[in-house]
Amino acid sequence: MDETYDVVVVGGGAAGLSGALALSRARRSVLVVDSGEPRNAPADRIHNYLGREGTPPGELLAIGRAEVAGYGGQFRTGRVEAATRDDDGFRLSLDGGDSVRARRLLVTTGLTDELPDVPGLAQRWGRDVLHCPYCHGWEVRDQRIGVLATGPLAVHQAEMWRQWSPTVLLLLHGSPAPGAEVAERLAARGIAVVPGPVAEVEVTDDALSGVRLADGRVVALDAVVVATRLTPRAGLLVGLGLAPEEVMMGEHVIGAQIPADATGATTVPGVWVAGNVADLRAQVITSAGAGLNAAAAINADLIAEDTRVAVAEYRQVVATAFEEPAWEERYQSRPAVWSGRPNPQLVAEVADLAPGRALDVGSGEGADAVWLAERGWQVTAVDISATALTRAAANAETVGVGDRIEFTHADLRDKPPAEEAYDLVSAQFMHLPPEQRRELFDRLAASVAPGGVLLIVGHHPSDLWTTARRMHMPDMMYTAQDVAAGLDPSRWKVLTAEARPRPATDPDGNDVTIHDAVLLARRR
Repeated sequence: MDETYDVVVVGGGAAGLSGALALSRARRSVLVVDSGEPRNAPADRIHNYLGREGTPPGELLAIGRAEVAGYGGQFRTGRVEAATRDDDGFRLSLDGGDSVRARRLLVTTGLTDELPDVPGLAQRWGRDVLHCPYCHGWEVRDQRIGVLATGPLAVHQAEMWRQWSPTVLLLLHGSPAPGAEVAERLAARGIAVVPGPVAEVEVTDDALSGVRLADGRVVALDAVVVATRLTPRAGLLVGLGLAPEEVMMGEHVIGAQIPADATGATTVPGVWVAGNVADLRAQVITSAGAGLNAAAAINADLIAEDTRVAVAEYRQVVATAFEEPAWEERYQSRPAVWSGRPNPQLVAEVADLAPGRALDVGSGEGADAVWLAERGWQVTAVDISATALTRAAANAETVGVGDRIEFTHADLRDKPPAEEAYDLVSAQFMHLPPEQRRELFDRLAASVAPGGVLLIVGHHPSDLWTTARRMHMPDMMYTAQDVAAGLDPSRWKVLTAEARPRPATDPDGNDVTIHDAVLLARRR
């Protein structure tokens, strides 16, 4: 694998999958890299997740993965060993030696719970050794609950768990005995204090039955509550220059997390975090919400970047698309660019005119010039592309009108036509930046002889509303009224100025109606 994704999500828990789902639905290319070690794997059920209450953790993740995959998200089982800057994105080194590139990173690697070193405690973790009353309190309601003191917050824990059961014991486990005020509070709530260190957890028939103290006494319990040390899985982020910060509860440190703003954006541009790696208090539903929030911010950031790139490319196209090298490249890329038929609005407006001298502006491969010559016009055909003119001359010779057409290689922006020299000046689909277009059209108008006509036809701006997929350069398009506004009414009579419909087929083969901006004016 050496692919580039819009977003690589590191960690496939609730936060990561929620972010991946939103980004995939936003039509972003997404890869989720997950080691398959969710923090809540030991738990039987997820709680406080509206609509998913009581769902087994593995089932929720399986549902989430299927939803992400359904919108095109991809998965890789493994670990990201390192991440480094790669131009405006990141290169991720995966275990096994592969690498992928990401424009943005969403890191949802979670945290680890560091348990006290009490034999048997880790083996019962998530089952009847618990930490969060909102996650597990209902399941052990009215049971015998022992709170293992591992720091100054033990009393606070005991008072919280008292909400779910009348039988709560504070296991001091070597901690100092409560002072008079705290002892009074505990007594008032009916919370017994058990002195002495806990030596091990007692298990009977695969269920916690109590704890054995160091002096050999056994305290009968149905569940043990313990405050773990919460450590973010942040090695990848540390390598990018992000250090975990300690989280305080009151005056006490309860763990660490990666600092980020409300959207999950870190101080490293392009890196977002969500879930427990950024919020050690977050439950599953909170983490899922944070993943969604981060995904929206990431997509907005990518949209801003996509727009910056598009603007730069658009400016380059505008600056070059109508210059000689671009037209040469276009004509040389295929044997014929145009249909070989004259433009329909030329035929409609000129067929009944008496022939004279005609200027065909942007003559291309010569279809309009040949049609005019066949009807008796003496034509000057001008184009910026030498390749197009060579083809046009060959086509004229084939038809037998080569002697009635003068083919001229010129850019009329630099070499304007002679003034008052032509009875007909035709510019079919001559699209230029606005200022250049106005200057050229003024010069074309000046080249019309008294009594002669000016015919200008272009793609109407409303074509951009259709599926015809015109060049999306709104400034290059114009209406007949735009052109007419540049003509002096004392010198010109506007005969036609309209958006004329005609049928067309879009690139997908669908029938559409497009409009030509048609301006026909006679010089007084």
